[in-house]
Amino acid sequence: MPLDPTPPDLPAWDSASGPEETELLGDPDTREWVLIRYVGHPMGDFIPLPAAGLDVGRAPENGLCLPDPEVSRRHARLQVAANLECVELRDLGSTNGVFLNGRRVQADPGPVTLRAEDVLRVGGHAFKIKHMDALERRYHQDMAARTTLDPLTGVGNRATILHQLQSNVDMALRHERPLSVILADLDHFKQVNDTLGHRMGDRALEAFGSLLRHRLRGSDAVGRLGGDEFLIVLPETTGMLALAAAEGLRRALAEHPLKLEGGQVLPLTCSLGVAEFRKGDMDGGALLARSDAALYAAKAGGRNRAHPAS
Repeated sequence: MPLDPTPPDLPAWDSASGPEETELLGDPDTREWVLIRYVGHPMGDFIPLPAAGLDVGRAPENGLCLPDPEVSRRHARLQVAANLECVELRDLGSTNGVFLNGRRVQADPGPVTLRAEDVLRVGGHAFKIKHMDALERRYHQDMAARTTLDPLTGVGNRATILHQLQSNVDMALRHERPLSVILADLDHFKQVNDTLGHRMGDRALEAFGSLLRHRLRGSDAVGRLGGDEFLIVLPETTGMLALAAAEGLRRALAEHPLKLEGGQVLPLTCSLGVAEFRKGDMDGGALLARSDAALYAAKAGGRNRAHPAS
């Protein structure tokens, strides 16, 4: 699936917006079907089941993308029943099967009915299905965020993004699929902290995190490694497409200065290093090293640019 560096179906990004707050809207007694990840990473992940259904598999176009070599490209489909009282599960002809409460689901005949508290296993991941009201949803979302997300920027924390990197490397190795990464940081970030204070530096990081969350595909992973350094993992993406995506991110940040009090603005730019998975790469460290060298080249070349690894 080609990566569009400026996806038209994503909302416009506003540099003034910070991390979204989860709000309890409507009737608190309204219940929603969700999956909670009990085995696999990120543990505790909260996955609502949309009315249109949820496709599960390792291909990026799935609503629930599992970069796991034991998961088929199109593995299974979940659909909330018309009466909203249960969930229907269908195996899409997967190689290694779908397991419900420890028993393999047969692809034929027809869908299998899931009830609240049932346990679904796909590859190395296990999910419990829940029928939650608004208060329960808020609790589980908050608990998951505390363990997997960077609290300032809303992207994945260091442990989460490094685990996602290695999972995608393992899949690229096994299936010989394309994989690329982007290593990015803000230009002159120390100067922002030193001259305008750490509070303004935090606002700059929040704005960059917001940009990254809004401008990437659902199957892509993004996390903060530390300071102003961010890692983006792009499965099923060649180096050329990743470079185009990096250029789209660079341009979007440069075109949207951070709005300050009193009508002032703070221009923000970033430098990005892009590296593609190669034969001989055995772990995520090789990709990180090449993207780091490319990031250094982008900075040495004048900053505010995306640079491919050599």
